[in-house]
Amino acid sequence: MHIHILGIGGTFMAGLAQLARAAGHRVTGCDSGVYPPMSTQLAAAEIEVIEGYDATQVAIKPDCYVIGNAISRGNSLLEQILDRGMPYLSGPQWLAENVLRGRWVLAVAGTHGKTTVAALLAWILEDAGLSPGFLVGGVPLNFGVSARLSANGGADSPFFVIEADEYDTAFCDKRSKFLHYRPRTAILNNLEFDHADIFADLKAIESQFHHLVRTLPRNGLIICNAAEQSLERVLARGCWTPVERFNDAGSWRAEGSDADGSLQLVRGDEVAGSTTWSLTGSHNRNNAVAALLAARHAGVPLAQGLAALSRFKSVKRRLELRGSAAGVNVYDDFAHHPTAIATTVAGLRGKVGGGTRILAVIEPRSNTMKLGVMRDLLPASLSDADLVFGYASGVDWDLVCTLAPLGDKVTVVDRIEDLVVRIAAAARPGDQVLVMSNGAFGGIHDQLLAALACDRSAQEVVCQ
Repeated sequence: MHIHILGIGGTFMAGLAQLARAAGHRVTGCDSGVYPPMSTQLAAAEIEVIEGYDATQVAIKPDCYVIGNAISRGNSLLEQILDRGMPYLSGPQWLAENVLRGRWVLAVAGTHGKTTVAALLAWILEDAGLSPGFLVGGVPLNFGVSARLSANGGADSPFFVIEADEYDTAFCDKRSKFLHYRPRTAILNNLEFDHADIFADLKAIESQFHHLVRTLPRNGLIICNAAEQSLERVLARGCWTPVERFNDAGSWRAEGSDADGSLQLVRGDEVAGSTTWSLTGSHNRNNAVAALLAARHAGVPLAQGLAALSRFKSVKRRLELRGSAAGVNVYDDFAHHPTAIATTVAGLRGKVGGGTRILAVIEPRSNTMKLGVMRDLLPASLSDADLVFGYASGVDWDLVCTLAPLGDKVTVVDRIEDLVVRIAAAARPGDQVLVMSNGAFGGIHDQLLAALACDRSAQEVVCQ
């Protein structure tokens, strides 16, 4: 089968492309401005990517067009496909019919932490010799790719781990993506309001999670964060599957310290096991518990899962150290929701301690943030940073006014070049620069490292 993917540069669609290629299909695609790491993975898989959505691509005549959810009516290529009655499917539907059917799907859902939990779960299964397939919305460093059919390149393993996104499926299907996956094991990690461009309120998202719960079999398992009242409301609407809860004094929970990397798995008053690992923050310890319980459902004992965590290498763009220059560390993180920003800053603070300065750099790029729905939550999410730098380009609301409660530790500009200069001038040896965005952020990380490596004169970076 030849499939041509519209929106192939997104994390989900690029992963789907790699799975299709590994399954023996011919794969081509198109997008605008594809950037690493997805562009790198597509090139490594020798998948041809056409820049833009010119309508002449109907001449390719694949067996099927696969439409990403970033493609809207009015797109010139999509309109030609519809006018000519050419065959098309959404990405999640194609995946469900061609990859997931007949496999034991382990789905990770939630507003935050999906990528990390899915990567943790895939690694635990891999370390146990179960060779799972997976599709993750990032690049787990243990694997080096965001998607695969199995360790041997085929679909020989029954297990498949997938990041189960609540965003809508496609222009033609406004249900959440995860409703296509029909998992046997489902992690409900957390749930709060997000995606204000497609959901009116939290109740609307809870309905989609309820629809997911309705698809789970009686011999499956739901692993649910007991601290989330929103998830309890979801389960109260109807649940036909056993539920195992975590993050509660009476259920499974994690304890530990960022200082020594300790992690203890606790149930009630009993320590069930322990390990040391490289991730930081209480949120990641909770993520680990969810992954351990899901892996146990697939047959991996908790002790074996804990041992695997000691060999977990994290995920690209999740508090990823991009480099150091002039004694300053520069980190990259995908955080874009105020809750994720707060937990990321807290995680870095736990790692470096209270005596080290954190310079937080944010790009409010997600659709929800661009709409300004959560702008009032930003100051509190950044309160633990010593300096805050905001990139105002692309938002219609006043970022300066929004961050004003943080006082004189805030700098806001609307040009990346100016942002780099300001950060480099303010940074001093020992500082930790934390860059947070769900996009490429104009390649600011490498620009900043280059600027820091240059000589300073009168608090300005001069690069010849």
